[in-house]
Amino acid sequence: MKQLLYALLFMLSNQIQSQTDKQLIQSTVQNYIDGTAYNNISLINKAFHDSTNLYLDGKENDLRIVPIKEYISWFKNGTPGEFNGRIGSILSIDYFDNLAFAKAEILIPKRNLQFIDMFLLKKLKGQWQIISKSAASKQTNKQGGRILFVVSNAHYYGDSNLKTGNSFSEIVNAYDTFAAAGYTIDFVSPEGGAIPIAYIDTSNDLQKKYVYDRDFMSALEHTKIPASLQAKNYKAVHYIGGGSALFGVPENTEIHKLVMGVYEDYNGIISSVCHGTAGIVHLKTKDGKYLVDGKRINGYPDAYERTDAPYFKEFPFQITKTIEAHGGSFKYSPRNTPHIEVEGNIITGQNYLSSKLVAEKIIALLKDKK
Repeated sequence: MKQLLYALLFMLSNQIQSQTDKQLIQSTVQNYIDGTAYNNISLINKAFHDSTNLYLDGKENDLRIVPIKEYISWFKNGTPGEFNGRIGSILSIDYFDNLAFAKAEILIPKRNLQFIDMFLLKKLKGQWQIISKSAASKQTNKQGGRILFVVSNAHYYGDSNLKTGNSFSEIVNAYDTFAAAGYTIDFVSPEGGAIPIAYIDTSNDLQKKYVYDRDFMSALEHTKIPASLQAKNYKAVHYIGGGSALFGVPENTEIHKLVMGVYEDYNGIISSVCHGTAGIVHLKTKDGKYLVDGKRINGYPDAYERTDAPYFKEFPFQITKTIEAHGGSFKYSPRNTPHIEVEGNIITGQNYLSSKLVAEKIIALLKDKK
């Protein structure tokens, strides 16, 4: 018994250490991103080891080796603390023991440039530092606009042992549409971290493309927590469906605050598809009214649920019924047909077939706002 206990404690200790290392690696790369975006020399110095070299493109496809001190000098002419137009995001992190690899995207919208930076990091004297960096760039249509996808951590229907997840098809149909239009997508969940995924079909070309996309899958593995995000950074919020959507998300007050901040404080868009509409039924405006009150709303209708099935008995509420109780008018179409409803900055869709249409409508509205 003692041996088993010691083994469990050892495993837990390793897991906590791994989480800590991952957070420290992320913090190091974020120091680089923030330092170079705001001409903060101390943050850049903190991110890199003194002997680091950067391996960049030189003239005539030659290699240009830049010592870290020279690289840092490039930012000394900028005003400290002033944003210089560089928009950065961490794409992925992989590590083993005291060695790590990280990948980041840097956008420079004024020049229509996208850089992909790749870093080699080493843990030295308990501190993670970048010991090598290389980068490549290309022209892009990305202008720094961000869309927030809301997903759930729930693996099961309620307290049952019935497995569920977030709809992969709904994620990729919308994600691909936004990405093609130049938007960056972040994922948020109540607990952060990895989320369960359902309805994966690798015979579908689009799903196959993304299920083998390491950066994309890394984003699903490392979803963000609401407290780490700011409403001002997002143009729109999109709630993903799947059975998981009814659990954890609808009652999460931190997500409510973040989403309503996007909507009310920054004139952003709230959208949902299929069971993702469960996430918006309890949202309230600053005057205390339900968001859906007096509006046409779409989602997966109660009428199409198998009400005698075990999974349905675990539902904390019914989507159609709750929307109507909160003053909304629920609209839907025949099964397996796309349907969306647009009410100002609120856009809702019926099923995975509607995901692309919802995303396209959001893109069109954002274009009109410009």
